[in-house]
Amino acid sequence: MGAYLRPRRLEDALTALAQPHVVLAGGTDFYPARVGRAIDEDVLDIGGIAVLRGISADASGWRLGATTTWSELLEADLPPLFDGLKQAAREVGGRQIQNAGTLAGNLCNASPAADGVPCLLALDAEIEVAGPAGRRLLPLRQFITGVRRTALAQAELVVAIHVPKPDREARSAFLKLGTRRYLVISIAMAAATIEIADGRVASARLAVGACSPVAERLPALEAALAGAPLDTRLADRVEPAHLAPLSPIDDVRGSAAYRSDAVVTVLRRLLQDLAA
Repeated sequence: MGAYLRPRRLEDALTALAQPHVVLAGGTDFYPARVGRAIDEDVLDIGGIAVLRGISADASGWRLGATTTWSELLEADLPPLFDGLKQAAREVGGRQIQNAGTLAGNLCNASPAADGVPCLLALDAEIEVAGPAGRRLLPLRQFITGVRRTALAQAELVVAIHVPKPDREARSAFLKLGTRRYLVISIAMAAATIEIADGRVASARLAVGACSPVAERLPALEAALAGAPLDTRLADRVEPAHLAPLSPIDDVRGSAAYRSDAVVTVLRRLLQDLAA
């Protein structure tokens, strides 16, 4: 095995990253990816860095520390804006995975079927990155650049996820389609955040995962929902043409045609839930 480091300070972790290391947070993807072979990489375990963990809020919004776990998110006192992300948290593996897996790890793994990504896209999240040149904020849609690829440079580390405070009353939801209810990789999934004014949709953000190399927002559907009454007919506004940003593929979980058809149903059910 290569070198193993577990620093307590963020500054020490960034210094270590001047040389190539595999970053270890919850470890839920690290070990399965190495079954049957020796671990010969140098490993940087960031689980002991206290400033990377926890959830805080101020007038501008919420800061979710990079190594905050899914279980910690579920237990946090958060407004209905975060209901969708909490619904996704319950779908991230079993309880043991939720206790260990981290919010930023889910992003940095950059799987097309990462449960947290559509929710955070619909929350308009930004990613705080630290490195030798200081800190920078990247919109999530710019952070994940492809399958298993992110905008992180070698010596950079995600330190937090920032969710802005909406201007109005807001709520969110998440819905995932798999071959069974739990412990399954998505065939298709969707998340939505809506802001509400006078019983109507003031603005909407919707994102779909597992139907393209990276999760995608649906701007045409968002525009179609703006101004709509918040009632049971909201779901009727979803049309197949709204799925133009997606590029589903055939794989062992489902065909591209099935995904395209299923995601329309998933989006309609999602909007029914939000309008209820």
